[in-house]
Amino acid sequence: MSPDTRARILDAALQSFASPGFEATSLDVLATKLGVRKQTILYHFGTKDALLDAVIDCSAAELADALERALAKAGPGFERVEALVKAVFRLAARRPELLGLLREVTRLGPPATTRLTDALDPLVGRAHAFLEVEMASGTMRRQDARLLLLNAYSTVIGAATEAEVLRAVGVEPTARSLLRRRNELLSFLRSALVA
Repeated sequence: MSPDTRARILDAALQSFASPGFEATSLDVLATKLGVRKQTILYHFGTKDALLDAVIDCSAAELADALERALAKAGPGFERVEALVKAVFRLAARRPELLGLLREVTRLGPPATTRLTDALDPLVGRAHAFLEVEMASGTMRRQDARLLLLNAYSTVIGAATEAEVLRAVGVEPTARSLLRRRNELLSFLRSALVA
């Protein structure tokens, strides 16, 4: 079996796990879409749960890489927050299935959420330390850094991925509205954080 087959399976599973969701994904249907037998998927991953684990690992690595690249180019202080938010919204535009998977994994609960949080823990730890330093120096308002990260994560993921909720409040999820939501979120974060 070629590495290309494995990559194709991971990509198709990511698409399907993100929407319609893990439980709604059938390995038989996935195999048919890929033009392979179900046994080919099982050869590479063993079980549907093992496939989910592999998708989580690849997605967490892709997300971490995108955020690390954004941070490498960012300036100090709030510019780092801005760079991260922009990177996530770029992913929402280019790879919505990646953020959709994050939303789905959160819904699934453990052990999937544990796997994802373990993979992203180094980034979260660095973000927490950054916020603590900025708050201690007085450049950002004093808040509970962990709650701030949780709220920022929920807000960014929601603003970037919840098409049905957006439609319910009269916002059509287009590229233009994605940019507007990103800018409004950055303005909100700036006013909430910058001292």
